[in-house]
Amino acid sequence: MKSKTKISKQAKRKTNEQLVKTILAAKKQEKWLEVAHELSKPRRKRIEINLNELNELVKEGEKVIVPGKVLSLGRIDKKISVCALSFSKQAKEKLIKAGCTINTILNEINKNPSAKGIRIIK
Repeated sequence: MKSKTKISKQAKRKTNEQLVKTILAAKKQEKWLEVAHELSKPRRKRIEINLNELNELVKEGEKVIVPGKVLSLGRIDKKISVCALSFSKQAKEKLIKAGCTINTILNEINKNPSAKGIRIIK
């Protein structure tokens, strides 16, 4: 695990303002430090997960955090709550159609600073 100082230094090099805000907010909360660690990685090492993979990994009603992008390949047949850095347009449509709730990581950090009941997908 990276130190908070290293995470801050890596966040300064990022050009996406929303990403920087998310990293800094996650770094302040001890329970969200793992998410800050994942988001501060270079873009080529950041997680991209398809809906079919997400469908296999999660259980019905679970709340998951994807520190990266959710892509639209496959389909999802479970009602889950997904928080991610970003969603592809089609993935967003498919998730909403399946009855899932979607949110950004920054909003979830503000609503749930203790990270209660979440699972991080890596």
